Amino acid sequence: MRGKFLRELDWTLILVALLLCAWGLVMIYSARRAQDDGLFFVRKQAVAMVIGVVVMFLVASIPIQTWQRWSAWLYVLNVSLLVYVDLFGRTTKGAQRWIPLPGVFNLQPSELAKIFVILTLAHWLSSREEMMKTSPLVLRSLVFIGLPVLLIFKQPDLGTALVVMAIWFGMMMLAGAKMKHLATVVVVGAVAFVAMWHFNVLEDYQKNRLVAFINPERDPRGSGYHILQARIAVGSGQVFGKGLFHGTQNLLLFIPEQHTDFILTVVAEETGFTGSVTLLALYGFLVWRLTRLILQAHRMYSRLIAVGVTTFFAYHVIVNTGMVIGILPVVGVWLPFVSFGGTAMVTCFLALGLMQAIHRQQYEVMF
Repeated sequence: MRGKFLRELDWTLILVALLLCAWGLVMIYSARRAQDDGLFFVRKQAVAMVIGVVVMFLVASIPIQTWQRWSAWLYVLNVSLLVYVDLFGRTTKGAQRWIPLPGVFNLQPSELAKIFVILTLAHWLSSREEMMKTSPLVLRSLVFIGLPVLLIFKQPDLGTALVVMAIWFGMMMLAGAKMKHLATVVVVGAVAFVAMWHFNVLEDYQKNRLVAFINPERDPRGSGYHILQARIAVGSGQVFGKGLFHGTQNLLLFIPEQHTDFILTVVAEETGFTGSVTLLALYGFLVWRLTRLILQAHRMYSRLIAVGVTTFFAYHVIVNTGMVIGILPVVGVWLPFVSFGGTAMVTCFLALGLMQAIHRQQYEVMF
């Protein structure tokens, strides 16, 4: 039975994920070594990786249809965790996003919320397939995800809220919603963003990030600092980089959050354009491999989960790369499997476990 289970897994997908993790461990060590705690962060990330791999195999062993029966409970769990962190969560750098756990680990419910939304929205949409082309259903789907999104936004965590909205958009497209309805939502969202800006719903740092994206030289030591220093690091790597552990922007600590959201600057500075393109090619292969499962899934519920997970990974890679090279605003989106973060790592492997369960389902249909 164990041998059958192992044969049904997509080992190519697992190998790519583990290769990205290994690359991430090296980059995390490089990003933290100047502060003499590189090995500490590497150990924490390695433990999270091991936990994530165990979670992946556990989730892969569960038939994908089983999650449909638990959908209501998953929605309640998702909202409960977000409410709990809002009431009792740990605040760091002005954001209340973490639940302290025994030891040195913290749980970030907003990361797990991405997977909970994928699972619950997939069930909700697949049970209403015949109504997908109607505008009332699009509005009801927004209400369905609205509570988790608002709780995430309140932390405040605009970046994660936007990830959830991107997942919603991708799943709605696959489910068959009309583009004019989705375009209307985008326009209304843009108007709402302007209103939130005008009425000071957005935090000052969120406003400053957008202003800095448009003109980082306006405040080079403040809101524009991230963008300008990231550009210097990426550009200074040139074709082949300065060499592993020899990045000056890195060693001199010019780049904030260089082991988390801005870890791509370490990759670019130390391995150059060659290393950066190689890393992005691995992500491209990962997303392509996930896209194949969307096409192969023979049930709407499975296809919706597959497109949600694929959108999750693709959005993170595109937005993180864009904000590091300065073509997108800084919104606090990390790089899958590479950036430091325990909950983020487990979330990635949890998503991979769902895709493995879908792969096993197709394997059983074929054989």
